[in-house]
Amino acid sequence: MAILDYVKRPADVRRLSRSQLPDFVREVRERLIDVVAKVGGHFGGSLGVAELTVALHYVFDTPRDRIVWDTGHQAYIHKILTGRNDRLHTIRRKDGLAPFLRRAESDFDVFGAGHAATSISAAVGMAIGRDHKDEDFDVVAVIGDGAIGCGLAYEALNNAGASERNLIVVLNDNDMSIAPNVGAMNKYLNGVITNPLYNRVRDQVKELMQRVPTTISDVMQSATGRFEESVKHLFVPGMLFEELGFRYFGPFDGHDIHMVVNTLQRVRRMKGPVLVHLVTQKGKGYEPAEEDPVKWHASSPWDKITGLSPKKPVGLPRYQKVFGRGLTDLAAEDDRIVAITAAMPSGTSTDIFDKAFPTRHFDVGIAEAHGVTSAAGMATEGVRPVVAIYSTFLQRGFDSIVHDVALQDLPVMFCMDRAGVAGADGPTHHGAFDIAYMLLVPGMTVTAPKDGDELIALMKTGLTHDAGPYSIRYPRDAVPAAVPPTAEIDAVPYGSWEVVREGSDMAILAVGTMVLEALSAADELAAAGIDATVVNCRFLKPFDEEVLERVLGSHERILTVEEGTVVNGFGALMAREIQARVGSRPTVRTMGLPDVFIEHGDRGLLLAEVGLDAEGIAREALRLAGPSPDIRVMATRESA
Repeated sequence: MAILDYVKRPADVRRLSRSQLPDFVREVRERLIDVVAKVGGHFGGSLGVAELTVALHYVFDTPRDRIVWDTGHQAYIHKILTGRNDRLHTIRRKDGLAPFLRRAESDFDVFGAGHAATSISAAVGMAIGRDHKDEDFDVVAVIGDGAIGCGLAYEALNNAGASERNLIVVLNDNDMSIAPNVGAMNKYLNGVITNPLYNRVRDQVKELMQRVPTTISDVMQSATGRFEESVKHLFVPGMLFEELGFRYFGPFDGHDIHMVVNTLQRVRRMKGPVLVHLVTQKGKGYEPAEEDPVKWHASSPWDKITGLSPKKPVGLPRYQKVFGRGLTDLAAEDDRIVAITAAMPSGTSTDIFDKAFPTRHFDVGIAEAHGVTSAAGMATEGVRPVVAIYSTFLQRGFDSIVHDVALQDLPVMFCMDRAGVAGADGPTHHGAFDIAYMLLVPGMTVTAPKDGDELIALMKTGLTHDAGPYSIRYPRDAVPAAVPPTAEIDAVPYGSWEVVREGSDMAILAVGTMVLEALSAADELAAAGIDATVVNCRFLKPFDEEVLERVLGSHERILTVEEGTVVNGFGALMAREIQARVGSRPTVRTMGLPDVFIEHGDRGLLLAEVGLDAEGIAREALRLAGPSPDIRVMATRESA
């Protein structure tokens, strides 16, 4: 039997002999490849930390000792080792294992991980809690995949180093986030790794330590540690981590399981904050992923032998591709346009822009707030910055949006991919809140296109809007119809709505992705004798006051529909505005994402579950319309 057959929990890992560890690492890596090849999911990051994951559970008494993972896509092997191996095939599927870490799923998931760079801050908090209660356990933060370049990580390192609390930080240095890492920190780490004189002396120290028995090695640890620290101060520029108050060890080969175990066992006995620097390869153990870690960061199912995914029929492009191509076309006509993203050039399709205009594309790394404020600085100089960041990640730059962009009326355009339900990545990645948080910003223009054509049209409008910031949201989905060339699409009149269906019984005010669903719902309602107007509310703020007044003058019932939180969203805005204009005469209902965190699963299934599809809109419209013979017939047919 394979070793993995006997290992159900980390306690079983700790029963293994040291000689079994290399084979066990190979088995868990192979298990990960087998499962993700069949079901898809995040891939390269977990492959790169196979040795580290095994070593952590081998050395530390988990879950009594706390292992705090950063960016949970590194933690698939952690799930394998912590009682979830038999359910790994359900990951990212509805009602299956969470795509990232979740406290409610396992006692071994001591802190939820979805957005990057939270691990050190959380670990500092746990260490404070431990010391406050006078308890005794180890706290280990694992940070990697580019998160060390995030400002939150610097804040946490600064605080932890000054505290002198017992804390271990493991830096998983794989030179990658999703795209290759950028910035001074990455250059610094590469300088540490590649300094030839330092590496030669370090290797001699390592060889000396391995030649002597373990007991003598432990006695020599203090002297050799001081010697190595002296070498580092001589040959490694800056010694950033030491200056921040950490004892620094590394860089070590993160794929040498015995070296990783030895290092963790030794630093575990040390007092104060310690940082262990491991160099790993994203995608380690699967050749295609080693050669192209960007492509294999996450993947749909594929053939394990060939590395090829089943050929999909050529279909319509995703919104992100339409955005990337459109932005590139527009930039060819206006050299003031630049693109900014935060470690997501492929995810946002600014990589298309980068190929055409590399000097006008800025990947700031996992530093959303910096990206926003730098865009504000660019705007003061007459540049037209387009900030392309996922809706859920742009939340991290909210203060910068308010105080650095909006307060100064700067023309920065925010293009938010993954708005609404993002699908299998789950609650950490759904873009549920951008409508609510953008609406509350004074001077912010808030828009949502119903299709790919309108996305380009709204971009054209936004790039000529000089009176403050402008935002566009669009989903993680394919556009509903082919998009003509950018040059053939006209800008949308600023602040305008579009009446896409005229009716007399009720009006549906629909936002973005809900417009076409509302049209389909209107067809269902027509079969029940209800004639519904459907309005494309592509400008949420400012809204089209003329069209709203016309709708209010001819409809007693108003239904608003948006793929965003129903709390303080567009529907709430409309309810307030309608009340202010005409009092309580029209009956207003609002539909949107409920006031809960939406789970992971297929995007279409999740939208249907919360009623944001044609059938759900029609059901709500029936309730709003009230009883009539035709409606009762339709409702009976639905319940049957």
